[in-house]
Amino acid sequence: MSIIKIGAATVNQTPLDWKGNLHNIEKCVEEAKRQDVELLCFPELSLTGYGSEDLFLSNWYVQKAFDCLKELLPLSHNITIVIGTPAPLNGKTYNCMAIIENGKVISFVPKQSLALEGVHYESRWFTAWKNGETTQIDFFGEPIPFGDILLEKKKLKYGFEICEDAWKGDLRPGYQLKERGVQLIFNPSASHFSMGKSLIREELVIESSQSLNAIYFYANLLGNESGRMVFDGEILLAQNGKLLDKNPLLSYSDFQLMTCEIEDATIKIKGSVLKKRADISEKHEEFTQATSLALFDYLRKSKSKGFVLSLSGGADSSSVAVLVSEMVKRGTKELGIPGFLKKINSPYQPTSSDPIKEIIGQLLTTAYQHTENSSEDTFISAKRLAESIGAVFYHWGISEEVASYTKKIESALGRPLTWDRDDIALQNIQARARSPIIWMLANIKNSLLLTTSNRSEGGVGYATMDGDTSGSLAPIAAVDKHFLLGWLKWAESNLGYQALHHVNSLTPSAELRPLERQQTDENDLMPYPIIVEIERLAIRDKRSPKDVYLVLREELGINRGLLKEYIAKFYRLWARNQWKRERIAPSFHLDEFNIDPKTWYRFPILSGGYEEELKDLEDLETGEEE
Repeated sequence: MSIIKIGAATVNQTPLDWKGNLHNIEKCVEEAKRQDVELLCFPELSLTGYGSEDLFLSNWYVQKAFDCLKELLPLSHNITIVIGTPAPLNGKTYNCMAIIENGKVISFVPKQSLALEGVHYESRWFTAWKNGETTQIDFFGEPIPFGDILLEKKKLKYGFEICEDAWKGDLRPGYQLKERGVQLIFNPSASHFSMGKSLIREELVIESSQSLNAIYFYANLLGNESGRMVFDGEILLAQNGKLLDKNPLLSYSDFQLMTCEIEDATIKIKGSVLKKRADISEKHEEFTQATSLALFDYLRKSKSKGFVLSLSGGADSSSVAVLVSEMVKRGTKELGIPGFLKKINSPYQPTSSDPIKEIIGQLLTTAYQHTENSSEDTFISAKRLAESIGAVFYHWGISEEVASYTKKIESALGRPLTWDRDDIALQNIQARARSPIIWMLANIKNSLLLTTSNRSEGGVGYATMDGDTSGSLAPIAAVDKHFLLGWLKWAESNLGYQALHHVNSLTPSAELRPLERQQTDENDLMPYPIIVEIERLAIRDKRSPKDVYLVLREELGINRGLLKEYIAKFYRLWARNQWKRERIAPSFHLDEFNIDPKTWYRFPILSGGYEEELKDLEDLETGEEE
């Protein structure tokens, strides 16, 4: 066999941005041709974007994808291009890889296993193809082979496992490909990012190259494609159980390309040692890079001019401010300042000696909105952080607005409101009074208002609807508070945010009760590490209250009666507050699970609230608590 150069690519695509998606593909193909690539594979659904959702149910949308595929045909001279696209056949839609060369589509290979768990609902839009079956599809009047088809390029036999196909154990298509003598398997994917997932994928690719006796080339989509899911753009190359190449993940670029040469008839990859390898970073770094990129893509794809943030000086809002700062620092480092500003369509040109800080000031506006219950500590914390990163910082009081609302209700009820009798109402009105004015600032600046809810507090409803939940984007709603508190300390020491020292010295508090009442979040709820453990079992693993107790009584060294109280409190608050989770602003999927009912965990708004299940928990070991 003569030497052949093959490649795999990642692209950052957007649903309905047909021109932009084609441009990214074309630029990548041009680069591949410059590097003499002869066979190039793009990720799953890279023509339309994976996150097209119910657009895939529209006949015109799928046909538009075919129109765009036709536009790519002239690019396929002197190179074979494999591109992900939906395809219509006999009234059904299939998730396919289209193979084009010499100006023609030569075949379509559909996905055999559809992803149905967590954030994935593929069976709503697509039909799974049956292993071994083939037919034909009409492509602008030409019959094209369609189905479980083997392909060949310069005597190199290749085939596909499309994302979920590879995770089906003994049922995966790779074993049939091996029996049919395939030497190269591409895995074009749309695999959502979550912290720690890269290591799992790497193990899959390495093991697959060994067990399937083939070169295994994996290519994933890139970026915050359509609002919630983030793709890390991972490209992996393995052979004989060894990882040969891996790209840097979560790039700000429109595309990345990885290539290799097949050396001879033994199907040996030329220079078959790991040429470069992106660091397998720990969760704090992964979280920072993923959220920063997600913010960048959301900003530019929404065509917004920047971000506005109600900066309280506490952990959550400080985390969001630092993430916006990191977005600018990391984006300008990779793209350069002109390239970064061009991608966000900003005409601004920095002129100071600290251009990064200046750009942050153009993109991030913050405001500290105090009442008589706000402390001097949180004001100092917010001010120092905003000034240190270069964000615009405003501060004003809202006591007048709170008093106005309160007086109207007191007049209507004919009695004064008191903390002993009206605690929740008096807390919530402060949070809600902050919302209209910060929204006004966001509107004036044509900016995205960032909310600061985290997963721990969202799960138990420890948030004021139309207050601290107000906003157009919730960057940290998918991660727990315990993780965020650790991340802030990590960011102080590892990212150089010395101003976080003041934030990290504070005890988390909503600061909505009078200061003498010494309000803290954990006193209102329970210790955050315990929320994390209950949530992990109850929501991620979908266990009953009784099961959660039986697991945690062994894992946690706390009083069993108190543990029961915490578990019961979690379940009651969870069931009561589903309506809040339905209204939380769009959030990024960043961890192995989240509580967003639109992406990961659907739960009834109205329910019996686990009454029988909590009775079972209460009756368990009655009288045996330590």
